[in-house]
Amino acid sequence: MIRTPLPRACLLAVSLALAAPLAQATKPADSATLPAPDAALQAAIDGGWRDPTNTARDAYRHPGQTLAFFGIRPDMRVVEITPGGGWYSEILAPYLRDRGQYVAAIVDPGVFEVERQRDYYQRSKDGLAKKFADAPEQFGKAEVVAYDPKAPVFGEAGSADMVLTFRNVHNWRSAGQAEGMFKGFYEVLKPGGVLGVVEHRARADVPADDRSGYVGQEQVIALATAAGFELAGSSEVNANPRDSKDHPNGVWTLPPTNNHDEADQAKYQAIGESDRMTLRFVKPSRE
Repeated sequence: MIRTPLPRACLLAVSLALAAPLAQATKPADSATLPAPDAALQAAIDGGWRDPTNTARDAYRHPGQTLAFFGIRPDMRVVEITPGGGWYSEILAPYLRDRGQYVAAIVDPGVFEVERQRDYYQRSKDGLAKKFADAPEQFGKAEVVAYDPKAPVFGEAGSADMVLTFRNVHNWRSAGQAEGMFKGFYEVLKPGGVLGVVEHRARADVPADDRSGYVGQEQVIALATAAGFELAGSSEVNANPRDSKDHPNGVWTLPPTNNHDEADQAKYQAIGESDRMTLRFVKPSRE
């Protein structure tokens, strides 16, 4: 996630039965009990095409265990919401290339009247398009869907097996768009489809206009359940107990943004990246 001066518009094991009792399904799964990524997913994570600055963050983002927790399979149609520079695209697009489909859902620059906003999202769109064009073997089959964050549509209703969002919910809350985004996720997913959410985790609930970048875990769960989802599991795979969550520039104080005084470099490097919730939701098979 890139911090900009713009308004922030911008498992349980895989084998867990979706009908399991909620008390059992929501029991946090630690990294020791998480399913391991399958061979094809691990090969994508190990791919030589990945940017070295991205692979250096695997220790904080745990892509293999995170995606395995969400229950990803290579035959799925997976929509990633606002992939930014393509950190997860480098893994997901090659993994889904032969049997599934990777869809990058990006903000449509054309919906903005303010030139500064329009230019920002156009640069983001162009950067991702270049990344895809420069590596057709990995990204040649990737789809790109542009959406209006005020009225988001991510594809044909009931067409996706999985929707993924990484560290975006705080932006949507501060822009007053979170409810609509979660409704859009619900609409594009098939019955039984999975919504996977990773987000900076606050100590407790925070106001919608909070500028720290953190969100209360119960607030994210409330947004998803209000849209119709059921919570199917939570994991501590992306937790960081060293994160005190009281930094002068919010989550952007920490790596990888490192928005802090040079004198504090060692302090924040020792903390590492933010503490994050990892939540798996399911669209009920029954309507």
